[in-house]
Amino acid sequence: MNLSDPLRDTVRWLSAHARFPASRLETKAETLLCVAALAAAEEAAALAGARHLIKSRDGAKDAAARDYAYRRSKVHYVCDNSAKV
Repeated sequence: MNLSDPLRDTVRWLSAHARFPASRLETKAETLLCVAALAAAEEAAALAGARHLIKSRDGAKDAAARDYAYRRSKVHYVCDNSAKV
């Protein structure tokens, strides 16, 4: 699986769009980009550890549950004694 590195992507973006390291952005702008890259790297690391928490659906189990509910709905007869004579 090819996961990108946010810090490497930021340096590539800086070199492509701001001619980094020959010229630099303003200090605040570079700081903001670096903080955003660090946050993205941290988020990517957290998601990499939680990759297998989602369980796949079992189609046969879902179909069996639907069939069971359908059969139960057919078995129970509701008597309406509200009609006045």
